[in-house]
Amino acid sequence: MKKINVGIVGATGMVGRNFLKLMEERNFPVKNLYLFASSKSSGKKILFREKEYEVEELTKNSFNKTIDLLLFSAGGEISKKFAPIAKEHGITVIDNSSAWRMDEDVPLIVPEVNPEDIKWHKGIIANPNCSTIQSVVPLKPLHENFKIKRIIFSTYQAVSGSGVAGMNDLENGLEYLKPKNYPHPIAFNCLPHIDSFMNNGYTKEEIKMIEETKKILHDDKLKITSTAVRVPVYFGHCVSANIEFENSFDIEEIYDVLNNYNGIVVLDDVEKDTYPMPINVEGKDEVYVGRIRRDFSVENGINIWIVADNTRKGAATNTVQIAELLLKNK
Repeated sequence: MKKINVGIVGATGMVGRNFLKLMEERNFPVKNLYLFASSKSSGKKILFREKEYEVEELTKNSFNKTIDLLLFSAGGEISKKFAPIAKEHGITVIDNSSAWRMDEDVPLIVPEVNPEDIKWHKGIIANPNCSTIQSVVPLKPLHENFKIKRIIFSTYQAVSGSGVAGMNDLENGLEYLKPKNYPHPIAFNCLPHIDSFMNNGYTKEEIKMIEETKKILHDDKLKITSTAVRVPVYFGHCVSANIEFENSFDIEEIYDVLNNYNGIVVLDDVEKDTYPMPINVEGKDEVYVGRIRRDFSVENGINIWIVADNTRKGAATNTVQIAELLLKNK
């Protein structure tokens, strides 16, 4: 691949640092690298490929230099403000916040699922919600083969999904200190509350999963509901998905479809207590699926358990994969 000039907005954050780690691991073709963050992080030094780079404060003039690609992970408000400015400078943006995901002019991409959508981007590409990413990878082949009718998502999400603040709350909570990020203690507890509540009783996180799944799978007719729960785990989101199909199936067919799809690892041997767990997937880029079984309460239904590292496949890995897809299509 031809080397390009890359910028990272939010370079000192957890996901920003993972961008750099993933680009090193995957040998992403970086020519010149520019790191941006808030004023409080300006001047910090970050090592990339054995070279130190100084972090710059992000301003409206930051994009006057030659940059081909910008990876954003600095929150929705920053993305809304600065992504259009970058776009005006001819820079392609891949955004990790929720700011652009449901914009009809912005593709929402998981490379294993809807790579074709990269072709109609207009300068901004959105990275989906972490739980949505890992869920749609197994949903895609199942939908293609058996036609999904309805999905019930129940998520069990790690505190790293809230960044350093969430991880600090868990760490401090183990010492019985009061939380600063969450409304209640997360240590020894589960919070059925991720993001803010809406008038309909759902949280924004739950609505994200519903609407993003429909957009990525190109099917507005899907019936989906979701409950999102924060659990006292550092890394690795888990999703219990109850799926009802239009078409009949043999359970062996479900295994075959999932075993033969790119990006999925099936771990399912209950006789040996083998199933995906956060502790096993940390640092991995694949989506792990297990506890595959028929739902006997409906005619054509299954339950599956989906686990992935939310900071990698759920964020940084998927973003870098989009960047690779972008270069491949160019």
